[in-house]
Amino acid sequence: MVRYVYDFAEGGREMAGLLGGKGSNLAEMTRMGLPVPPGFVISTEACRAYLATGSAPRELDAEVARHLAAVEESAGRALGRPDDPLLLSVRSGARFSMPGMMETILNVGLTDASVHGLARVSGSERFAWDSYRRLLQMFGATVMGVPASRFDEALEALKARRGARDDLGLDAEDLAGLADVFKDLIRRETGEEFPQDPAEQLRRAVLAVFASWNGERARLYRRREHIPDDLGTAVTVQRMVFGNLGADSGSGVAFTRDPATGRPGIYGDYLPNAQGEDVVSGIRNTVPLADLERLDPVSYGRLLEIMETLERHYTDLCDIEFTVERGELWMLQTRVGKRTAEAAFAIADALVREGLIDRREALARVGGEGLARLMFPRFDADRTGEPLAHGVAASPGAAVGAVVFDSAEAARRAAAGEKVVLVRQETNPDDLPGMVAAQAVLTSRGGKTSHAAVVARGMGKVCVCGAEELVVDTAARRFTAPDGTVVEEGRVVSVDGSSGAVYLGEAPLVPSEVMRHLEGGVEGAVRGAAEEGSLVAAVTRALEQADAARRLEVRANADTPEDAARARRFGAQGIGLCRTEHMFLGERRQLVEQMILARSPGEREQALGALLPPQTADFTGILEAMDGLPVTIRLLDPPLHEFLPDRVELSVRVATAEARGERPEPRDLELLAAVDRMHEENPMMGLRGVRLGLAVPGLVAMQVRAVASAVVARVRAGGDPRAEIMVPLVGDVEELRLVKAEVERVLAEVREQSGVTVHCPVGTMIELPRAALTAGPIAEEAAFFSFGTNDLTQTTWGFSRDDVEAEFFPAYIDHGVFASSPFESLDEEGVGRLVRIAVEEGRQARPALQIGVCGEHGGDPASVHFFHAAGLDYVSCSPFRVPVARLEAGRAALADGDGGDGGGR
Repeated sequence: MVRYVYDFAEGGREMAGLLGGKGSNLAEMTRMGLPVPPGFVISTEACRAYLATGSAPRELDAEVARHLAAVEESAGRALGRPDDPLLLSVRSGARFSMPGMMETILNVGLTDASVHGLARVSGSERFAWDSYRRLLQMFGATVMGVPASRFDEALEALKARRGARDDLGLDAEDLAGLADVFKDLIRRETGEEFPQDPAEQLRRAVLAVFASWNGERARLYRRREHIPDDLGTAVTVQRMVFGNLGADSGSGVAFTRDPATGRPGIYGDYLPNAQGEDVVSGIRNTVPLADLERLDPVSYGRLLEIMETLERHYTDLCDIEFTVERGELWMLQTRVGKRTAEAAFAIADALVREGLIDRREALARVGGEGLARLMFPRFDADRTGEPLAHGVAASPGAAVGAVVFDSAEAARRAAAGEKVVLVRQETNPDDLPGMVAAQAVLTSRGGKTSHAAVVARGMGKVCVCGAEELVVDTAARRFTAPDGTVVEEGRVVSVDGSSGAVYLGEAPLVPSEVMRHLEGGVEGAVRGAAEEGSLVAAVTRALEQADAARRLEVRANADTPEDAARARRFGAQGIGLCRTEHMFLGERRQLVEQMILARSPGEREQALGALLPPQTADFTGILEAMDGLPVTIRLLDPPLHEFLPDRVELSVRVATAEARGERPEPRDLELLAAVDRMHEENPMMGLRGVRLGLAVPGLVAMQVRAVASAVVARVRAGGDPRAEIMVPLVGDVEELRLVKAEVERVLAEVREQSGVTVHCPVGTMIELPRAALTAGPIAEEAAFFSFGTNDLTQTTWGFSRDDVEAEFFPAYIDHGVFASSPFESLDEEGVGRLVRIAVEEGRQARPALQIGVCGEHGGDPASVHFFHAAGLDYVSCSPFRVPVARLEAGRAALADGDGGDGGGR
């Protein structure tokens, strides 16, 4: 028989898949003997059953009743008892943290009758009516579907009439009247009364939390964070403890380390006389957690003890929610806290130095995407001028964009290619689409634990919260700075999430500290990391551990000596793709035109001969920069028409001359005729790659001679050149065999002429499905394979990347066809299967076959893990992604269990 409900005492953090993150961690704290209000968890299995059928499992009501009876017994109160009611919180809790994306209902069990009983037993009428209006507001919006804004408008109108800055300015009579307003609002909006049966409240609240799993904001967040849609949420039902009972009560959120920087210390927010939702929503500005020491030293001391206990138990940054009820401390939640990229590296490194984890575990806790963010530029503090305002530095980084004041406008402008900054008094979960679209989030309320801060940190977005100096008028679509400056929607501001400063206009940028050290070379990075505990030191040690653990080599895609030298400084172990077409642009384009327009073999030879010296010089410089490391040079790949002027431009020039009665330039006529002659309906599937080498006599020979001559030059200079020649777009082994024969003929000529041994292995790109499916025969002729995953993705899916990404990929992601673009992260089921087939059959034919990947997937963190598992020898990516690939290659090895130990603690 399936079981759906578990008491806290029956669970633990290892049950997160069944009990959700919140429920499993409450169970863990209960097991540790920490002060947790009693409760139970309705499992994710119950949610999945509800989502599949539209109704709760038949056994659920009886199970809930049994577990509720145990909570009632421990509390000495009963749900629905008019004179001394038990009140419950009903909270969502998925396996993976989704802050604010699903629903919470507090104070379940209050009714028109029991609110008076609560007032008597608590000794506070104001507290009782405040709790009731909160239940009506949450239940009405979440369960009964009344727009939340209607309740907000009624509350704001009452505060305005009373001249109250916030809800603390309302007395018991005000709140009792507000409860009546809320009940009338529910009746008008829904046609039904607010339920006065506490059991019905509980049942409907649980089902509403289940349904919120498929709410729009929850689905959007899951797509953003790549969380599967089929997990479902658990529901935690817990005895209420109250932070809104007066000055000796309150609620707060604490972090065991700073989630923005990773520094140790006391970080968090506290609100006296408030429930927890007030803290995270940002509707009232909190006080620093350290103020609790003055307000309630006993609870503060106990909280610090528990924070230390939890961090040592979880061996990680812990995010803690707590309530003080009349001087008694209660723990309402803990979880491994979301953190910025900077904090992730700093905390992992610090925990190693403190002896809590080893270097292998530290590497598992950081990631390539975070490292990439640390390489982004920051604002130049010496040239930014005076800030408009300061707020809480909630999520670091530097962002510039046009100010917008609502989520829809942020999404609209971002879709049009504009960079925007979302400005709000405070954000709520409905603002998620705008937060995703924006470069930064700026709020006038809230702190480091507010909704804006937590969600922005999780997404790696720049965020400044609680900029109280700003007067944000969302209705007028503007904000006013303390000096009187009015910033209308559309004006550009710069937001510094590291300092909390906001500047008018576009502030100048400088490279990040991490980028400066990485670009200084691996040794330079180590020297620069001498300061123990610095961010650079943490990043350096993580990369050292990754390099010690990884099996995959990391190479770079580089076409110039400068790019090659930069890649080497970033730690590249060679060049996996040198594109020769980039060497035919600029001034050399005319030589390519001469080759295309040649009327005879002699003219073509002459043009190719003119291209030989500059091409040789290019290869010589690249081989020098990568001396002693492999350099894979791809023969010319794109269609030749790409080297000719645009057809429309030529046609306009010819037509304009004819319209003036002038004779068009002969060269324009000649070029237009060539463009027309070479026109293809789908040029990326036409005369390009190996086909070009076979169709244009002398082209392959010229390029191979340039490579071989560069090798000779470097050998004579005392270098160690390791050039490899790669043939693109092979679909049949015979194509490779023909080109390989030409390559070997030219290499033999150069050896004979120079007296220098020139050895250049010949391999091919696997970028067509047919090549992957006939990898065995092709491997018999190829010294190496390199997967061109961009083209392999295009040809497998039938996509033209240049056309489809903007056209319908957003809709595909919205509909769940993709979790992300297959050009960003490899399609493992389709394209990945072709890769695995090619690896297996290629190595069956040639066991020593070297295999790599040179598409930009080589620098994508998720794809690097796939390539490790598929058995590739190396990945190659742009120079700036080399550190990311190094880090992820090490993480992949550790996840697979085959990484080295890298030095322990």
